[in-house]
Amino acid sequence: MCGIVGYVGTKKAKPILINGLYKLEYRGYDSAGVAVLNGNTIDCVKSKGRVADLDKMDGIEKLEGTIGIAHTRWATHGKPSIVNAHPHMDNSKHIAVVHNGIIENFLELREFLGEKGYKFLSETDTEVIPNLIDYYYSQEKEHTPTSLLESVRKACDMLKGSYAIEVLCDEFKNMFIVSKKNSPLIIGKGRNENFVGSDIPAILSYTQDFYLINDGEYAVITKEKVDFYDKDLNSITKETKNFLMNALSIEKNGYEDFMLKEIFEQPKAISETVTAHLPVGQKCVLNELDFTKSYLQGINKIYLVACGTAMHAGLASKYTIESLSRIPVEVEAASEFRYSDPIINDKTLCVFITQSGETADTIAAAKLARERGAKTIAVSNVLESSITRETDYVLYTHAGPEIAVASTKAYTSQVALFAVFAIYLAEVLEINLDKVEILKNELRSIPEKIEQVLSYADEIKKISKKFYKEHDVYFIGRGIDYATSMEASLKLKEISYIHSDAYPAGELKHGAIALIEDGKLVVSVITNPELAPKTISNIEETITRGAKTFVVTTLPNLSSKFDYVIQVPEVSILTSGLLSVIPLQLFAYYISKEKGLDVDKPRNLAKSVTVE
Repeated sequence: MCGIVGYVGTKKAKPILINGLYKLEYRGYDSAGVAVLNGNTIDCVKSKGRVADLDKMDGIEKLEGTIGIAHTRWATHGKPSIVNAHPHMDNSKHIAVVHNGIIENFLELREFLGEKGYKFLSETDTEVIPNLIDYYYSQEKEHTPTSLLESVRKACDMLKGSYAIEVLCDEFKNMFIVSKKNSPLIIGKGRNENFVGSDIPAILSYTQDFYLINDGEYAVITKEKVDFYDKDLNSITKETKNFLMNALSIEKNGYEDFMLKEIFEQPKAISETVTAHLPVGQKCVLNELDFTKSYLQGINKIYLVACGTAMHAGLASKYTIESLSRIPVEVEAASEFRYSDPIINDKTLCVFITQSGETADTIAAAKLARERGAKTIAVSNVLESSITRETDYVLYTHAGPEIAVASTKAYTSQVALFAVFAIYLAEVLEINLDKVEILKNELRSIPEKIEQVLSYADEIKKISKKFYKEHDVYFIGRGIDYATSMEASLKLKEISYIHSDAYPAGELKHGAIALIEDGKLVVSVITNPELAPKTISNIEETITRGAKTFVVTTLPNLSSKFDYVIQVPEVSILTSGLLSVIPLQLFAYYISKEKGLDVDKPRNLAKSVTVE
């Protein structure tokens, strides 16, 4: 959600900034802008719409300077427009700012600055920041880099909410300032040049050496060096971290869309996530954790806390963890968790799931759990992301960069990792070891079985052609299949804009069946042989009311009454969701393609939701 890029060096800044914005398009946005210091003037070009629109704007070819900042905006305060797009400047046009986050007290600050004679052009919360910096800077006796930094600090002290900001001032030809609070920001180190991004892909083409900046810290960035300061502007030292990520991993590599590429990367993603943890003939290896048998025996419950697709991964994993460890598991939406006064103490284990590691609601929930004495674990796909600094332990998936907004390989990698986690708990507790061995063997074979499911892509594409004009689709399943149905429903609505709902199959007749009429599509997931007869009965209830049926199942020789059936390889119920979700990811993808939509960048959505 929103993207930030910055550059200072010897090269022209504009091409680097624009390229960085292109690399951040997956985050979701509705306008874009760039500000470059040309001589003694900050020239700013902004556009509503895509980065490609910005790249064609009049005047952008004249941005010749070697220092600049850039931004993609996801609208929060004020509609998408050129006026509301970033960068924003102070009234005197000497200071430019880009900002990711939300300033909660911006109305109070507008009133404060209005009384000082400042005028506002936009509807945004961000515009108060450059004017607030200018207000303090104008009071400084001398205009130096140090006095500008002090003015930025004073302004940030006034801000309530979240922010990652870049500050460019026309008085300093080789310097800009950054700071952050509850929003992501990283600094890339080059040779005689330095970079800033809200995420690694923005600048990965230029460097693999990065500085991590913590909340409340400041950095003064020139082409020669980066100086860091704490919240009181005391100088601090930081070491670079090297992220050996291949820049090609954020390219499409011949696939039509990132989403399709990432669907087909799932065998590799799952293999790399689980293999190292499951050495043949040995106990599960989770060196990141140090739980004892007595600690686990004393746990009263495990919370799995997440948003969106990550929450569905938690729901799918609840059954596996409970089945093997016999510890009660509750799955909570992070956006509700901290406002529900959850019952947490030192006998509670809280696990926070976020692909990006930057999800604002999930990070806030993690902070609350630690404050109340619970042990906390972060599950993330991004090394050194913000949430990894807010929990006691970190478990990483190894899905690789996921660029499409709609998550696919991150979801299945999370579910696979939680299966490993369940195995670990059971082995420490020394229970259900027969189940554990079965699950270990199945997890090792899952990548190959997913390859088999992916070979059905053309068949699923043909099914999708039958239903891309639907207005309402209903998904049903029981147990783990219901969790899979929820995720499948979310994928469809995210990228095709078709209304879809998911229901426990047994709940269909408690109201929702009133929506079933002639021609409606009902998609069912059936992977549990014990529950299959009941789910089949529920499907037949929809058939009698005229529904079209599409079934994904592990069971052979399923009823010919159904219109379409995709059979995936037979596996145990605890790993079935890793296979049954794949056809439904493809189903959503091909429907969206039939509708001619932008699969990777669906409207109104952001990959990383960094505001509440």
